[in-house]
Amino acid sequence: MKSYQKLTLLLIVFSLCSACANMGAKPWEHDLLAEKSMSVDPNPIQSSFDDHIYFSKEASSGGRSYGGGGCGCN
Repeated sequence: MKSYQKLTLLLIVFSLCSACANMGAKPWEHDLLAEKSMSVDPNPIQSSFDDHIYFSKEASSGGRSYGGGGCGCN
């Protein structure tokens, strides 16, 4: 019975170790990750304009996650 438990534990350890073996992109996969649609902000100019309009309407600055600012009228 103990050998069965050791074998099971060994298989679990090997499977967990092999799960992390394929981390990262291969050199031939970098072209897909470099596409404009894969960037965090694919259109930074449009985002800049949207942020400007948002902060102008809210009369606040510091980002969307900060509370306060603005007149409160909708």
